[in-house]
Amino acid sequence: MPCVSPDETLEFYKALGFAVTYQMTRPYLYLAFRWSSVELHFGMNAKSLNPSEESSGGCLVMVDAVEPYHRAFTDALRAKYGKVLATGRPRITRFRPGQSRFSLVDPSGNNIIFIQRDEPEELEYGGSKKLTGLAKAIDNARILREFKNDDKAAARALDIGLAKFGVEAPAVDRARALAARLELAIALNEATSAQALMQQLQAVSLTDAERARLADELKAGERLEHWLTTTGQEPTKKRRRRA
Repeated sequence: MPCVSPDETLEFYKALGFAVTYQMTRPYLYLAFRWSSVELHFGMNAKSLNPSEESSGGCLVMVDAVEPYHRAFTDALRAKYGKVLATGRPRITRFRPGQSRFSLVDPSGNNIIFIQRDEPEELEYGGSKKLTGLAKAIDNARILREFKNDDKAAARALDIGLAKFGVEAPAVDRARALAARLELAIALNEATSAQALMQQLQAVSLTDAERARLADELKAGERLEHWLTTTGQEPTKKRRRRA
């Protein structure tokens, strides 16, 4: 894969926990990293390469379970930077329970995509044809969010779905749509919208059984806020006692 900045590339992958297995900058650039059974190699970039487009290069890493990898990289970034690198470049994309992939975007705009082996081979863009109304809009937003990393498009899909079908939709679907839109509002830093969506979500009448069934989805926004803000640092008093 192309490498625009050797120093930034080394810092990022070492922060994630990758070991440097080869490092050379002269007479030409070549870097190699290893983490578990994953090996990544980098060389010179084309002069026309624009890292901000984030289409420089990339690879797919097929794994049995995605979540442990995401957790390990999240913990490593917090340990190095005191926070998760969730925006800009480099970064790691967020992860929801049941999600089958996530991406690492490095300083050069390469995408390293970790994919669960049992992920469906085909996606129904626009939402599953087996669904209708708000349920179809929710599925469409899921595809846009998790497979295209397009939060704005996912938010638009939910806004349109809620406006068109929200009033007549079953309470369960309305709650799912509002919870998904709330998470996107947090991801997009839409504080005012997030507050309004939270109020709407709390106003949806659900049975105890329905709330239990939707527990993961209803907590998506809360989990995202925790993931974005948790520093991984020990409390000050605890650090002082160890000093």
